[in-house]
Amino acid sequence: MTVYLRTRLVLALLLTGLTSISLAQTSYTISGRVTDASTGDGIPFASLALKGTTSGTTSDVDGRYSLTVGKLTDSLLVQSLGYRTHAYGLLPQPTQTIDARLSAAATRLNEVRVYAKGGDPAYRVLREVVRRRDQFNPAQLTAYEFDSYTKIEGYINNFGQQRKHNRRPGPISRLLGRLPAVTDASGQRAVPVFISETVSAVYARANPDRTKEYIRKSRVSGVGVSDGSLIAQLTGASFQQYNFYRNSLNIFRKDIPSPVGSQWDALYTFRLKDTVLVDNAPCYEIEFTPKRATDLAFTGTVWIDTLHLALAQVDALVDKRANINFVDELHIEQSWETTASGTRFPTQTQLTIDTDEPTPNAPGALIRFLTTARNISPKAPHEAGFYNPSIELADDYKQTDAAFWQNARPESLSPDEFKALRVVDSVRNVPLIKVAGEVIKLGVLGYKPIEKWNIDIGPLLYSYANNNVEGNRFRLGLRTNTGFSRKWLLSGYLAYGTFDQQLKYSAQAEYIVSRKPWTVIGARRTYDLERIGISTDNIGGNSLFAAYSRFGPIRRPYFQEDNLVYARRELGSGFTQTLALRNRTFEPLFPFAFRPQSADADQSVRNSYRTTELISETRFAPDEVLLQNDNVRVSAGAVRKPIFTLRYTLGLRDVLGSDFAYQRVALTMKHSFRMGVLGRTYYTVGAGLIPSTVPYPLLYTPLGNESAFYVSNAYNLMNYFEFVCDRWASVQVEHNFGGLLFNRLPLLRRLKWREVVTANVLVGGVSSANLSAIPAADAQGNAVEGFSSLSRRPYVEVGYGIDNIFKVLRVDFLHRLTYRDNLTRTGVPVTPFAVKFSGWLSF
Repeated sequence: MTVYLRTRLVLALLLTGLTSISLAQTSYTISGRVTDASTGDGIPFASLALKGTTSGTTSDVDGRYSLTVGKLTDSLLVQSLGYRTHAYGLLPQPTQTIDARLSAAATRLNEVRVYAKGGDPAYRVLREVVRRRDQFNPAQLTAYEFDSYTKIEGYINNFGQQRKHNRRPGPISRLLGRLPAVTDASGQRAVPVFISETVSAVYARANPDRTKEYIRKSRVSGVGVSDGSLIAQLTGASFQQYNFYRNSLNIFRKDIPSPVGSQWDALYTFRLKDTVLVDNAPCYEIEFTPKRATDLAFTGTVWIDTLHLALAQVDALVDKRANINFVDELHIEQSWETTASGTRFPTQTQLTIDTDEPTPNAPGALIRFLTTARNISPKAPHEAGFYNPSIELADDYKQTDAAFWQNARPESLSPDEFKALRVVDSVRNVPLIKVAGEVIKLGVLGYKPIEKWNIDIGPLLYSYANNNVEGNRFRLGLRTNTGFSRKWLLSGYLAYGTFDQQLKYSAQAEYIVSRKPWTVIGARRTYDLERIGISTDNIGGNSLFAAYSRFGPIRRPYFQEDNLVYARRELGSGFTQTLALRNRTFEPLFPFAFRPQSADADQSVRNSYRTTELISETRFAPDEVLLQNDNVRVSAGAVRKPIFTLRYTLGLRDVLGSDFAYQRVALTMKHSFRMGVLGRTYYTVGAGLIPSTVPYPLLYTPLGNESAFYVSNAYNLMNYFEFVCDRWASVQVEHNFGGLLFNRLPLLRRLKWREVVTANVLVGGVSSANLSAIPAADAQGNAVEGFSSLSRRPYVEVGYGIDNIFKVLRVDFLHRLTYRDNLTRTGVPVTPFAVKFSGWLSF
């Protein structure tokens, strides 16, 4: 990190010096307009540069431009996607006007007439393009590799414009107006807040499908950016791959159907516009539009090679009518070339996202992604282990200089882009911006870094709770960060209740043995208050629900001492194996007793126990992308393939004081898939078996939910600890229609609401041996609380709801179809119908 910061400082000083020198010299100004030679219309975003230099600019939305430089060359180069590059001679005078007229790179051919029955001839062409998809789809190659360059720019704009009804700009806009800025293509001020460049090598193979990106060099600068390694992996080529030969393109977790995908005819209308030359190849120029304007689909043009009927160029747009949050316009421009094997490959992709303004006085944002592929080479596949991990950083990926980037870029940066590189560092160091960034990180991550000691304090979410057992619960947590060690991760917390006056604690240490393959070992000791039916094992990663469960009345509470040692290793692509030894106690704070197992010599009724478990967990996620920094791994999710988890637990009698011998096995599968225009389905299938006789706290307790919030992995109308199982199977399904109906209703279209339906089904039961393990009374004669079990009927709940209310809220209407009159032992009545809320930020 020190080398990186030093390099950035030297580069900034060099650029500052060059700017000062240029201002002292004579300046030359070149201005004019770039127009289409055939129509006379202005060409927006055309690139203009002095030949042999990095000095240049881009035209505005009307094609106008102005360029001021300190030194002239002999000519000005003008180029734009879809047009031929043209050079104009320059005169040695302070000001001059050059109006550039560009002719289409797609030079018109002699008239071609196509006759077809039953509609536009474009359909005949597209039908053949779709039929030949597998022939030209790069995903069908046995293996290939290429060198990639990616650039991402983020700007805040539209804060200095005149508002409607002569309103003054809001306080945020006034603040932005005082920050360092650059001038965008329309002549307005824009504050750069994020810029990254990444150079990498990308490898891919089929059967099995594997991809790998080796990031050679990366530079990242942005407001609120604290971990360059994770950001470098997110800004590489892996997340900027858009293949129009697939049925849909996944952008912001939205599946946008491709105009040459399997649903081309059902979703799009096509029109053959012309036959033109693209890179000296005759191509059909075909316009396409969605059949329904409100569908999440593209509008634009494709150029199809007339010889091979393959993609040559794509220009696709999604505007504000589609159901994407915060996006006013999404624009993809992509060029395809033929590889040595005859397969088409996208060699340059530019994605531009213009965000909408959430309120009338709010600023907007502009994000630009550029991805290029060079040295594309179909080759023999590497062995499967070569592609693991899927994203890997070179040890010296931060060590770069200006000369490296000048040679690595496919095209030189414009003066505005060079200025943005310098300005973004000034913006991020403005005191108010730094404070705002820290507040946002605290809210999102929950931790406050203490840089002096290389530790983080938090998470904020768990700092306070109130319940009937502890009273006011206060908790202070600490963890080390990468500045402390690249090998060790230390964490822990202290908690105290004002009512029970008990000190609770946890301490954990983890050591990274190897980063390739990822291998860690760790140990943890915890002593804390728990409750039956709501534990870390069945809550999963829902931290908000875990924090909420500490509030209010806690039924069936107990203290637990939990000691754990574990080892985790990545065995291959998608496979992760964990082995653990766990020893824990059960100390109930409610009437509880159990009969010992038949092998015990002492058959007297007892009310506490200790267990020792050997745990094996195998996780297979073949499509998952894992991001890795110096200390931890973060999942970026799986796209197409399901995730399987197999967990086996073996209880060891008489090991470290354990009271039981037992077994438990559980298997889960999580997946999601696209159903065309009907939206996306998410589902989880699980099953398990405990073929042993043990106290009911060791059996499977489905996760209930008595809160007012909807929890995706819970049974939302089931009470806490309502059922217990020693054999079970479950299905949890959610389908999001993505606004399929609401987008067609004029009064609701602007709201961007999205329809969802859900269903949860659980079947299971408890053996007679486990039912009889609970005595009617304990050793002191107190009545013992038992538990309920499922009969032959499954537990079923269904729901329907509205998502994306105000872009963050969701309302679910839930119905419980079975066990509506269940007399549970929890003391809480059954709720056959409920309305529950949830919220998150999504696109």
